[in-house]
Amino acid sequence: MAEAPNCTSKAELIEHQRPWRDFDEVEEVGAAQYDLSDVPGRPACGGTGMSRAGSQGNRSHYAPTVAYIVTLPARQMEKIHERLRLQLRLTKVLAAQDQPVGPNPGPPMALVISEDTDSSVDQRSRRLTWMGSVARHNTPGTVDKSITIDPLRECMEDVPIDGEYGLLALLSADLRNEFEQASLIGTARWCSREVWQALEAGLRARFPRLIPLIDWLLAQANPPALDSRDKADQAWQEQQDAVRSVLRIADFPLPSLNAWKRPESREAPYTAGIIPQPSENSLIDYDVRAAGRAFGLDSDWVNGNGARCDINVLWDSSGRRRLEVTNVNALPLESRTGTDMIYYHVPTKSFTLVQYKRLDPRRREMRVDERLRSQLDRLEKVAQLNSPPTQPHEWRLGSDPCFLKLAYWPEDTSKHPVEGLAHGMYLPISYVRMLLENDCTLSSQKGSQARLLGYDRVERHLVGAQFVELVKEGLVGTIGTTREQLWSMVKRRVSEGQNVLVAEENSSESVRDRQKRNRTRTSKDNSYVHQVYRQESLFDPDSEQ
Repeated sequence: MAEAPNCTSKAELIEHQRPWRDFDEVEEVGAAQYDLSDVPGRPACGGTGMSRAGSQGNRSHYAPTVAYIVTLPARQMEKIHERLRLQLRLTKVLAAQDQPVGPNPGPPMALVISEDTDSSVDQRSRRLTWMGSVARHNTPGTVDKSITIDPLRECMEDVPIDGEYGLLALLSADLRNEFEQASLIGTARWCSREVWQALEAGLRARFPRLIPLIDWLLAQANPPALDSRDKADQAWQEQQDAVRSVLRIADFPLPSLNAWKRPESREAPYTAGIIPQPSENSLIDYDVRAAGRAFGLDSDWVNGNGARCDINVLWDSSGRRRLEVTNVNALPLESRTGTDMIYYHVPTKSFTLVQYKRLDPRRREMRVDERLRSQLDRLEKVAQLNSPPTQPHEWRLGSDPCFLKLAYWPEDTSKHPVEGLAHGMYLPISYVRMLLENDCTLSSQKGSQARLLGYDRVERHLVGAQFVELVKEGLVGTIGTTREQLWSMVKRRVSEGQNVLVAEENSSESVRDRQKRNRTRTSKDNSYVHQVYRQESLFDPDSEQ
């Protein structure tokens, strides 16, 4: 890792290490059929260097998968090229006859091919230009379906398909014939996992610079399953959900922090396993110990005195809005009491805190104990950082900046993987207090005074999408909380045994601009820059990994 420069402020540090000074102004584009990222000359999206997970072999360690082949005329690719570089995804219609039959053996990959139709040469002239993973299948009509490729990334190599040095030269006659049937110009068709495995092996062997991109895409599509019965996996599940929540709140692309591998140590925070998007710029990770002072972090955390801390910084395409995600834990795994997600909007000096509580996966409820009651007491003290509103934009729906998320994860996530946010109930603390005074939470067991919270006990609650919108719109959260007050509270939460994930969003947006961005439903510029400040493992790698 490179040492951070001797900067005294966080803004100075980030500006010094910022991989570019100013993005060119980006023209806003409307909804389109095609989308994508990575702009040469600009910081390619994810400028933290090549993935640490890059395998140097000819096969990946991920589950076998099929692949979709999207073949477009070169002229059409030229027309949509800049748009794709900004929008980061592509949607393509599948005719009924092109849809795969039966379940896929793994997450589908996608190869986007450009074909030169103006060439006078008899042989086809095709090149692999983009790669991605299929995020979802859509149903735009009664017969036709479509696929959405997200994320989608531009190849960093010139990859010919045809000719002596093309990828097809590495395939057997049968696999080559199947590929030809799947790559008819103007179509999106799927091919078998055998074809994909042969193509993947060829790409890894002939184009080693693409290995980190292939691994990053496969990690997006096929993340490790987290076991709800394992203590470390439980902590990572909660922190993963917190990461996904803050990305939605701050309106950054979900793939930006979605590629993940298990950290070397079970003690490490979730973000220690994030695989940065590979970049043509090959930017490097910075050492959080050298940068910690500029970020205002506790010296015990950054110096390795029993704590682990990692920071991920995301910049939007304009370079005027950034999200800093700090993940800290300070106690051994067995001594931790849970997970906090804290989102802080710097311009409005407002934070919202969510404390995670797990529902029993079978009964979908949890027992209220003295620990929870004492945690509610502490959260009510946190709420005292609130101030009365003095401006219209400071008005809130209520005085609760703190919530419980009663989260549900199935026992066997390998059979029932969690995509997006975990199901759960978001409950303001004052509402929890009211519930605990009501008969609806009393145990049905005769003579018992136990209290239970869960789906059968709470008739009304917020779900993830509702909670995210309230925070995005500034309708919940504290008023007038300084950054010093925030970090004093964070340090206290960490010392009490919480895994803490703090997301600070900073921007020069006005209140009106923020509202406009949040409510825009047309295709957005999804390009971004990613910097990582890592702390080397403070614990010996666990042999159980």
